[in-house]
Amino acid sequence: MVMKKKSSSGRQKIPIEKIPNRSHLQVTFSKRRSGLFKKASELCTLCGVEIAIIVFSPAEKAFSFGHPEVESILDRYLTRNPPPRQESRAHQQLVEAHRNANVHEQNMKLTQILNQLEIEKKRGEGVRPN
Repeated sequence: MVMKKKSSSGRQKIPIEKIPNRSHLQVTFSKRRSGLFKKASELCTLCGVEIAIIVFSPAEKAFSFGHPEVESILDRYLTRNPPPRQESRAHQQLVEAHRNANVHEQNMKLTQILNQLEIEKKRGEGVRPN
């Protein structure tokens, strides 16, 4: 017995016009919004760009996507400041890592000294005459 394949309409081209049905409009917005954010993320990954997208739903709720952050990109756009050069970012990260390592080392030394001080205080309490 040969099974007939059910024919379908396949992927239909959707006319680009305002959707009159409010619930269909909301569903379409949600699906397209996630697709838009996904494409923006792919663009960031593939090309190493920084991007910010802000959209308002039909219910006037704001949604945003930004890489690295929407706020930093908007601030840079509004002030028209160019981004810092890549070399200076790498240098700054290296300096910050060194500073953090030094702070960690100093914290470890301080902890050891405080522990020794506590031990000496306890010894001193045991030696005192009554």
